[in-house]
Amino acid sequence: MDPGIVVVLCTAPSGDAERIAERVVEKRLAACVNLFGVGSVFWWEGTLAREREELLVIKTRRDLLPDLTAALKGAHPYETPEIIALPIIGGDADYLAWVADETRRGESSGERHPPECP
Repeated sequence: MDPGIVVVLCTAPSGDAERIAERVVEKRLAACVNLFGVGSVFWWEGTLAREREELLVIKTRRDLLPDLTAALKGAHPYETPEIIALPIIGGDADYLAWVADETRRGESSGERHPPECP
């Protein structure tokens, strides 16, 4: 089963994460974004870096990835933000349909706030 839905992971500074999440949901590039506080350790410009960040878990349609990526990069303060898309191989059909419906720009749909995305 390939529902055409993906999960996109993106980390951002805590002060920017909610703004970025709201932007992509308002533009209908994502149906839902969950935010989680995380600690990140990574190499940047030859130095080992440690940052407190927020992980954005973004649910969207695969065909929206180019537009979503452009929006994330445009709103993001990092020079090279993490933007990684993971395929969904299955899941609750109603939830996946909700993601698809909510990301169809200009179309109205049913329930706006499923339990997973208040």
